[in-house]
Amino acid sequence: VPLPLYYFLTITAVNILMSWALYVPYRMAHLHFIVVANMAISGYTAAYMVASLQLPFWLALLAGFALGAVIGWLVALFIGDAPTFAVVIVGFTFIYITRTVIENTEAVGGTMGLFGLPNIGGSAPVHRWTILAILYALVGFVGFLIHRFDHSQLGRAASAAFVDKDLTTSLGVDIKKLGILLQTFSCTLAGGCGVLYGFIYKSFHLDYFTFHVVGILMTVIFVGGYSTLWGTVLAAPVLYGVPLLFPSEVASWRIVIYGALLILVMVLKPEGFITTRFVYRVERALSRRKPSISHSPPKEVA
Repeated sequence: VPLPLYYFLTITAVNILMSWALYVPYRMAHLHFIVVANMAISGYTAAYMVASLQLPFWLALLAGFALGAVIGWLVALFIGDAPTFAVVIVGFTFIYITRTVIENTEAVGGTMGLFGLPNIGGSAPVHRWTILAILYALVGFVGFLIHRFDHSQLGRAASAAFVDKDLTTSLGVDIKKLGILLQTFSCTLAGGCGVLYGFIYKSFHLDYFTFHVVGILMTVIFVGGYSTLWGTVLAAPVLYGVPLLFPSEVASWRIVIYGALLILVMVLKPEGFITTRFVYRVERALSRRKPSISHSPPKEVA
């Protein structure tokens, strides 16, 4: 795989997965920015396991998922039913704490970072193909899980909680348990992504996990459309790929461009470009074509 294409495909996949990690808890109005802190915590832990303890990458990757799940679950016990603002503040606080701890921990490189991580499989080509296979297998699997969730009773409960938590509670939905479930899933995914993100570059540095990540993920979600998982699939490759075509003088301003684009979309098209109504129309159009392909008579609807 050519190196520029490799970076485009891998970072696009990470952006899709991490945007989904924000999308899932936001289904009930929780902007759970702790996912960025989880990326750093799990990523640095995995790097230390591989570089210092000489443990295999696969064990470190599983540890990253597990660590993300534990942190997410513990935090969700306290903020599973908290207001949006409280969840945002907790997330930003965790990012600050995580960065400070890593900066002062020499075992993981401190402010210098960790570099020279080994290739998975012993060679650069095998390493690249392995990372690509893991990332896009995750995109397919996680996308399937979220799609099933969106069309499930839990998904409908999350949609109701997004509009009115008090009304949802009166209907018998346990808001806190639902919040714990979604936040834990979100942090589990973020933990694994943090490991893979660092191993894409075979190094870890605090600059990988700054607040610019929050800006990128917010832009992907709200420009693509926060009410459906498909908006992320469309927005992530476009928003990451298009700036690569700009001259370097313009590309260096991409975070400012993302911010301006986010503001414009929030003002002019708050639901983003891919809305639930649009997805519903596409699904209806596809379902209408099925009878013309099948020779069996349509089933009666009770």
